[in-house]
Amino acid sequence: MNGNNARRPLVVGIGGTTLGGSSTQRALEMALRSAAEHGVDTKLFGGEDLAALPLYTPGVDRMEGETALVDTVRQASGIIIASPGYHGSISGLVKNAIDLLEETARDDRVYLTDVPVGVIATAYGWQATGSTVAALRSIIHSLRGWPTPFAAAINSAQCKFDAEGGCADPAVADQLAMVGRQVAAAAIRDYREQATA
Repeated sequence: MNGNNARRPLVVGIGGTTLGGSSTQRALEMALRSAAEHGVDTKLFGGEDLAALPLYTPGVDRMEGETALVDTVRQASGIIIASPGYHGSISGLVKNAIDLLEETARDDRVYLTDVPVGVIATAYGWQATGSTVAALRSIIHSLRGWPTPFAAAINSAQCKFDAEGGCADPAVADQLAMVGRQVAAAAIRDYREQATA
């Protein structure tokens, strides 16, 4: 988590694949860096974290990784979700993590009520990016969150991420920066409003 002595809003990134260094997770990391540059703390739950979660089962004792994800989301002022497009929709790995947010159903802030949520979809080709963005936005609405206006749709067949965490395609880099910037701006605004309420 980034940060300093002053409390700042927290933006949580959720996403990736079971493959280390996936384009999905690298895209998410770029968006989180942009959010951090615009004044928020960040925390990543990447593919390795998500792969360690058991399938969501209601009403059972939670493992440490499940509790960490849910408790961190409870503190979040913004979220960024990144999923690969598998067969035209989000991956089971990412959906399982989202299903775990059912644990917040009885919180004072139910699910993601009024939380700004950025969306990133990656796919090997264009077709699945649009449907995956639409699926994520539909899920966010059902969780009472606010999808930010811009979503990043990335054709990983055309865009390669490097080992240093960058991207050779400046248009993709701009998309990911915008996702991070929009989530950070909304999170900061809402955080300040709550602090003065």
